[in-house]
Amino acid sequence: MTQPIIERRRIEAEILKHVYDVLVESHGEAVAKATLDAAVSRSAVAQGAKFRAELGRDPDLADFADILPNWTANDSLAIEVRHAAPDRLEFDVVRCRYAEMYREMGLGEIGHLLSCNRDGEFCTGYNPAMELTRTETIMSGAKRCDFRYRMKTAD
Repeated sequence: MTQPIIERRRIEAEILKHVYDVLVESHGEAVAKATLDAAVSRSAVAQGAKFRAELGRDPDLADFADILPNWTANDSLAIEVRHAAPDRLEFDVVRCRYAEMYREMGLGEIGHLLSCNRDGEFCTGYNPAMELTRTETIMSGAKRCDFRYRMKTAD
C-alpha cells in the first residue's frame, strides 16, 4: 500500500518550511510565497498527469471520485458529497486534518500554498477539461471547503 497523502504532505512541509524560511531571508516574503506556490503547483500538475497515465485514458469526474480516497485516507478529510456524476462532482469538506496539521507545524500562514492551491492545479495534469470552483476553505478560516468540479463543455 502506498503512503497516505497526508503523511506525504507532512514530510514535504517539513522540508518546504526550511526552503520558505531561507527564501524569506534572502528574497523577502512575497518572493518566497510566489516561489513556493509555483513549485507546489508544478508538483500538483505532475501528480495529476501521473494519475491520468495510470488510468490510461482521459478521466472524467466519476474517475476522480474513485481516487478521492487517496486524499481522505486515515480520516484526513471528512467530506459530504452533494452531487456525483461523470460531468459534475460537488462536495464539502467539513473537517480538514491537512489544515490542522499545518497549523500544528506552525505553517498556517502558508498552508494554502502547501495544500489548497494544489486542488485546481491537479486538474491541469489529470484532465484540463475539469474545472474547480471553490469559494471558501477551512484553511482560510471558513467552516467548510466547497469543492465544485465540472467538466468544461466544448464551445
